[in-house]
Amino acid sequence: MRERLIVMGAPTSAGAYGPGQERAPSALRAAGLFDCLHQRRIPCEDAGDVPGYRWHVDRLHPRARNGEQVARVARAVAGRVRAALDNQAAVLVIGGDCTIELGTVAGALRQGEQLGLVYIDLDTDLNTPDSTDDGALDWMGVAHLLALDGTVPDLAALGPKTPMLGADQVLYFANDNSLPFERAVIEERKISEVPLAAVVTDPIGAARSVVEGWGARFDQLLVHVDLDVLNGDDMPLAENCRTRGLLFEQLVAALKVLVAAPNWVGLTVAELNPDHGQEDGSTLRRFNESLADILACSPGLKL
Repeated sequence: MRERLIVMGAPTSAGAYGPGQERAPSALRAAGLFDCLHQRRIPCEDAGDVPGYRWHVDRLHPRARNGEQVARVARAVAGRVRAALDNQAAVLVIGGDCTIELGTVAGALRQGEQLGLVYIDLDTDLNTPDSTDDGALDWMGVAHLLALDGTVPDLAALGPKTPMLGADQVLYFANDNSLPFERAVIEERKISEVPLAAVVTDPIGAARSVVEGWGARFDQLLVHVDLDVLNGDDMPLAENCRTRGLLFEQLVAALKVLVAAPNWVGLTVAELNPDHGQEDGSTLRRFNESLADILACSPGLKL
């Protein structure tokens, strides 16, 4: 168990469809994130932001846009995550688009240790530049972690080994949307999944089954949250606010169980666009309060 928390921002929208997510780390700080953490007596440190990037059109690489910038940010995240874990801290990485998970995983990989990733997202992010022509890398992240054919070599090789993860090291949680190409990869490689319907029915039970079953065999457990998993009518913070998905209270309930796992070491929050909340900041404040409640469930972070 990790007995303190290091928070770092990854202010990037390089892999997204447009700008906005790069402002999330500063917006969450301004909305009182550290006040919430301190109120719950969570030992924490702000490691600041890695150098970020605001989305721009990349006409030179239409099928894998801003790949160089995605790689640069992910490498910086990897360095800070590695340093935090080496110092026996847990990490909270605030993005930013979903490509920051490449950095979180790359930084967490250790020789001789087994790493598991719980990937909470409506989408499965298994597309490649060959399978889709829209060019947004933020729905290709898991494909690069697995180094699927057709992925960008510089991104797939960000970690100390390639592929960074095997298919048995990824579990999809609350997924409900995959293209035929992605579904074929999931079935061929037998990637574990707890679909949206199962999480909606029993978010605590679904998370507990992951912690006590699939997740128990790993030395370290990472959790990735794409806020696109949320029903946008209930909590309108995601880059892509949909009218289906988890209620915010369901996501919070599941995360409390996952973060309480004895092998949990890191949480990445991605795809938050500050413009999508209430103008008075109340949506961000509610999010911060709940995020602090989630982290307070980690046994090592309780004073």
